[in-house]
Amino acid sequence: EGTTMPERGQANAALQRFMGASVGAAAAEITTLPIDISKVRLQTQKPVLVSGRMVLPYSGMMHAMLRVSMDEGFMALWKGLGPALMRQVSYTGLSFVLYEPVRNFVAGEGVKKEDIPFLKRVLAGGIAGGSSIFVMNPTDVVKTQMQASSDSKAMTSVTRQIWAEAGLAGFWRGAQPNVARCFIGNACEIGCYDQFKTTMINKGWVSDGPLAHFAASGAAGVVSAIFSTPVDVVKTRLMNAAGNKDAMQYKGVIDCFVNMPRKEGVSSLYKGFWPLAARKVLWTVAFFLVNEQALKFIRGSYS
Repeated sequence: EGTTMPERGQANAALQRFMGASVGAAAAEITTLPIDISKVRLQTQKPVLVSGRMVLPYSGMMHAMLRVSMDEGFMALWKGLGPALMRQVSYTGLSFVLYEPVRNFVAGEGVKKEDIPFLKRVLAGGIAGGSSIFVMNPTDVVKTQMQASSDSKAMTSVTRQIWAEAGLAGFWRGAQPNVARCFIGNACEIGCYDQFKTTMINKGWVSDGPLAHFAASGAAGVVSAIFSTPVDVVKTRLMNAAGNKDAMQYKGVIDCFVNMPRKEGVSSLYKGFWPLAARKVLWTVAFFLVNEQALKFIRGSYS
């Protein structure tokens, strides 16, 4: 039997969402990766002995970016770009393909888009994000180790090292906090963005254009950073430890959550918050602005 017109229409719509999200994700990732480098360095740094006292190598986001560029070269700020693009393009594209059908399923039949409750949008965003990142966890492990190291390691070299030291399981190290982080992050980013944009447009505060996209995405990025930082720190620590004997080792998610505050203070769960928040806001704004414009172009090409 042939494919029906509604089925072809749904497939085209899913492909368009994937293409738009992929273009937006690539643009946002390239733009904000230096901030991500500083976040990873701040989250994984260990005290070193300097002039008889123990000090941390990096004092903050700007200092980390400056030190990395001076000590390792300017392009070191884009370490891990290969796996980062693989991860973001595939993960974000898949998340956006899943979001609308999951949202509509959670909302129930016959419910108009503008009438879908906020919590159901958030839940749909979380389910789409958590499912997508579990599949792409290996790219995140490779990216994290490339960014955390001061050595210039190729993606293939890091991949072989993880395989040799930890086997296949090493590529899913940190998957639990990563899924939790992306559930929270996507719930806040996609769910909040969808709700904020719909509310602002329906109330007549702004028209459906770049201003609405900018305001909604910026607000969604702030919410996402606040709620996702603790699990992001745990995810980074666990991923950096996979096949890496020099990194701080933890038995698992719970051990990391319990022992980090014990040994480093409760604030350790918010290590790298400012670069994470800055990147979340900039990434979300860049992504949704490019995604919305890419979707308009793609849909125009398909019509």
